[in-house]
This record gives sequence, C-alpha cells and structure tokens, in this order.
Amino acid sequence: MTPPESGKGGQFRLLRMRRFGPFFLTQFLGAFNDNVFKNALIIYIAFGSTELTVAQQNTLTNLSAGLFILPFLIFSFLCGQLADKYEKSALIRRIKLLEVVIMLAAAAAFLSRDLPVLIGLLFLMGAQSSLFGPVKYSILPQHLESRELVGGNALVQSGTYLAILFGTLTGGLLIAIPESGPAWVAFAVVALALAGWLSSLAVPAANAVDSDLALRWNPWRETVRIVGMSREEPTVFLSMLGISWFWYLGASYLTQLPNYTRLTLGGDEHVVTLLLTLFSVGIGVGSLLCERLSRKRLEPGLVPFGLLGVTLFGLDLALVRPQVGESLIGGLTFAGSAAGWRVMLDVLLLGAFGGLYIVPLYTLIQLRSAVSRRSRIIAANNVLNALFMVVSALVAMMMLGSGAGIPDLFLLVAGANLTFGLWLCAKVPEFPRRALGWLSSAFR
Repeated sequence: MTPPESGKGGQFRLLRMRRFGPFFLTQFLGAFNDNVFKNALIIYIAFGSTELTVAQQNTLTNLSAGLFILPFLIFSFLCGQLADKYEKSALIRRIKLLEVVIMLAAAAAFLSRDLPVLIGLLFLMGAQSSLFGPVKYSILPQHLESRELVGGNALVQSGTYLAILFGTLTGGLLIAIPESGPAWVAFAVVALALAGWLSSLAVPAANAVDSDLALRWNPWRETVRIVGMSREEPTVFLSMLGISWFWYLGASYLTQLPNYTRLTLGGDEHVVTLLLTLFSVGIGVGSLLCERLSRKRLEPGLVPFGLLGVTLFGLDLALVRPQVGESLIGGLTFAGSAAGWRVMLDVLLLGAFGGLYIVPLYTLIQLRSAVSRRSRIIAANNVLNALFMVVSALVAMMMLGSGAGIPDLFLLVAGANLTFGLWLCAKVPEFPRRALGWLSSAFR
C-alpha cells in the first residue's frame, strides 16, 4: 500500500521519514568518516612523518589512495551476493559494526603513530566501504516509491559529496592541531563510527530478494560473471559505463586540483579548499535539481544535457591561463580577480551538470535491473567505477610525465567527454530522444 505521504512535497521530506532518514544519516556518516580517516592519514604522511624522504612520502600517498580503491576490485563480487541473499538492514548494522572495530584499531594506531598499521587499516576501511556499496543503492527501491526514487538518489548523491568535502576538511584540520592532532583524529573516527552504527539501528527491514542464492567464492570468475550478467540488459550496462565515466571525470579533476591551483592559478591551499567546496556544492545542487526537472520520475533525457554542460565548462576551465606571480595568492585575492571568478563558475557548473548527469543513471539501474540480482548489478558497477578511476590515474601519470601541463590534461578530458557523450547517445537512442521530448515540454 502506498504511504499516505507518498508523492507529496519535495525530496527533503524524505529525510523526516524512517524509511529513508536513518539510512541517509548512516551512509552520510560513513562517507564522512572514510574521508576524515583517509585525509588525516595522507596529511600525516606528508607532514607528520619527518623521517620519510619526499620520494617515500609520494609513494605512500599514492599507495594509500590505491589501497582504498583496491577492495572494490577484489571484494565486490561477494558484496553483491550478500546484499541479494540477506535482509539488508541487518547487513547494514553488521557492516557498521565492522567499521567501529576498524576505527578502534585506527585510533590505537594514530595514538601510537604506527604508520604501517594505519595504511593497512585503510585497506580494511576500503573493504568495509565496498561491502556497503551494493546495499546502499539496492535498498532504496525497496523503501521508496518509484516517484520518490529520483529524489532519494539525489539526496544520497549530494549528501555523499558533501560528506566527502566535510570529511576531507575535518581530517585535515584535526591532524594539523599541534601535538594532539592524532589524538583528535582517533577520537573523531571512533565517535563517527559509533554514531553511524547507532543510526543504522533505526533502518527498517528490507527483505532478502534471493535468499536461496548459493554464494560463489572465486573472485575472478564471479567478478566476470556479474559484469556479464549486467550486459544482459544493454541499457543498464551502458548506464553503468556512464556512471563509471563520471568517476573517471571526478578522479581526473579532483586529483589534479591541488597542483592545478598552485602551478596554473598561482593559488595557495585556501584556493584549493574553495574550489573543492564549489565542486562539491555544484554536484549537490545539480543532483537536487533532478527531481524538479524530471517531475519526480526517471528522466534519461537529462543525461545528454549533463554531458554537454560538463564538456562546455570543462573546456572553458582548460582554457583559463591567468598570469601567475612569484608568490601564491589567497582565497580572497583569487575570488576578487576576473580569472578567479571564471574558474569558480566553471568548477561550480562542472559539478552541477555532473550531478544532473549522474542521478538519472543511478535511478535507471535501480528501476531496470532484475530485483533478484539488483545488488550484484550494483556490485558490478562498483568494479567498473574502480577500473575507470585506475585508468584515470594512469592516463594522468603518462600525460603529465611526458611534459604536458594540467590544463592540457583538462583539455583532453573535455574532448574525451564529448566523444564519450556522442558514443553513449548513439548506443542508447532513448537518451537523445527523451532529451528532445523534455526540451519541447519545458517550453510549452
């Protein structure tokens, strides 16, 4: 039976409902904690370990980033099976309890300044996040009406990016506290993990969709199988590639943002924070606009508009080449310059059109995947996301290593996005057809 409040009001009303609010808070706190821990560790490697050489610091920083992504390649095959086989709210509580255990160990490692243990725990945190991923998106269609799903996905997407932003900032601020920084981080990660577990206790039950599923334990064979399973529905698989391309873009821009700010824009760390904030806010705004623009239903026609906006503002960002002085400028000086305004607008709208692009794709996968294997399809999506992020890093390393500048890389990414968008629209004619229909109805 449809709840009496279903379909009434905007997407924010979902936050007040037990069938969404506790889950949203649980996933928000998880993403927040991931980034507090990860960024605090990376900054500790860069500034807190005086015995490390610059080469060792660079190696450990990249190793840490890779170790967090690696579990999504290794364990997603199992995570999707578990989410299809078992009741999801109980599974979420066990996963959050695992986070508490890992963060207790992390707190002890921060207090003892044990860097090897911290790096190993980052791998375990990635494994815990890979367990949560398939549950995160497959539980929404079980708790939300179809007309609420776009709004629910928009809230999850915007909340995730804001959690990444605030977690990154919080981790950096806490670890930088003189003398007691590691102790503050230790307290924060345990407190956040406990808060996430407590909020998970209120997540309502979501029945198993395939309780008779026999678990398969061969990582390579099962990973290939779940990716192949997703290809049985071409539009779903192509939407998964579209989502993975979004993660390629995000990794390309966000990874290069600190050096781009310093070398191309002549800005200091405050400018980096400003641009990171604008990108995250942009994704949040674009995601939340999806419900209104799509009239509370799946609207694949928004995908081409999102791709076009990302291409245009990514291209303009690549073409900004301001004069750089000998000393780095701060956030206020940067924001007061014409070039600064142009870059800020580009970054904000890049994020906004990215949010407009990604929400319909996630909703499409949820609605058009077979219910009995939806979690495994989402697990396959996580595998592809991780692969695309790895490829993004490799392309950037090769291009920048050959002597190209970061703006040249951004130019390549913008051109590649246009090419990918044209290919995707050619493979899924529904996207451009619905885009034209949406455009014509918008002007009636």
